[in-house]
Amino acid sequence: MPSRHILIVNARKVTRPVFVIGAPHSGAEAVGRALKISPGFHVTIGQHSVLQAVYGFARRPSLYGGRGEAAAAVMRDAFAQGWQVAPASCIECTAQCRSAAGLRPSEVGPCVEVRGLSRFGDASPDLTYCAQALVGAFPDAQIVQVVRDGRDTVAAMLRDPVAMSWFRPSVANVETEYPNPFYGVEDETDRLTWAGLSPAGKCAMRWRGAIRLAARLRKTLPEDQLKTLRYEDMARNPGGAAAVLTNFTGTKIAAPAEPGQRRARSEAAAWRRALTLSQLADIDKVAGEELRRLGYA
Repeated sequence: MPSRHILIVNARKVTRPVFVIGAPHSGAEAVGRALKISPGFHVTIGQHSVLQAVYGFARRPSLYGGRGEAAAAVMRDAFAQGWQVAPASCIECTAQCRSAAGLRPSEVGPCVEVRGLSRFGDASPDLTYCAQALVGAFPDAQIVQVVRDGRDTVAAMLRDPVAMSWFRPSVANVETEYPNPFYGVEDETDRLTWAGLSPAGKCAMRWRGAIRLAARLRKTLPEDQLKTLRYEDMARNPGGAAAVLTNFTGTKIAAPAEPGQRRARSEAAAWRRALTLSQLADIDKVAGEELRRLGYA
């Protein structure tokens, strides 16, 4: 078991931090927003210090191998910095984080009151790809993983310039970093196949990689540390998802909702309108087994 370290932030001892993970566009941010507006929680989304550590380990897992304690220290330091609450602490926050807190673009000031603050959390993008380092840093962490139909995540990724930018030849490090969970490349067959995949196929491989990481995490953590939610269930019944999260964290949690809940409900199974038959064939070739295993026929 990893060594336990005492982390003090804002004169509070960090215990049972809650981290929200999932494939890109899985709906993890909706859960992060719900936690962020819940009393007693300070949840960050995309803090600069956190993203530096996340992408450092997510894109180069070899940095973590054999250096568990050092990696855990880096992760703890990143979150200790990201969770600080000060008069100007929100100035450099991402638009995602400020929006989740309800801050206006021109508004200055912290998004949370230190008085009453008792829990910390994070829902930064791509957190799932460094889950091992995350649990090493916080052995008592509670993990909420969000699963969504891979076809919908691929459709959303294809519309997202930031998500697609990871596939640029100057950015993708599949050849130099292997295996590479960030791109879903696990073996030599994946590595040889990756370069010839269509954009939809590459997105599907990233989704598949996140799903496989989640499955491995499920085997290592007890039920009181890991809770899985389906995006489709949250969209249909936000109140039910809130009840599950409240029971899991032991704290009253608001209902998860994307901006415009009606739009979120309509985006479930949006792949039927957004993807071509060729794209669906590419997705099925790469991730069909995982789709069927999760019940997405």
